Amino acid sequence: MEKYDSIINLPHYEPRRHPRMPMESRAAQFAPFSALEGLEEALEETAKHSIR
Repeated sequence: MEKYDSIINLPHYEPRRHPRMPMESRAAQFAPFSALEGLEEALEETAKHSIR
């Protein structure tokens, strides 16, 4: 018997008191650390100059 054979096919644990956070909320937690900070402003500025 391999080391993890007894647990490998068990269902993933889901806590009853703390439901999972929606994926959108999880992503929002890390938004301030985005590597592309300021991208939206740069795109808007570029779009202003490109419309002419």
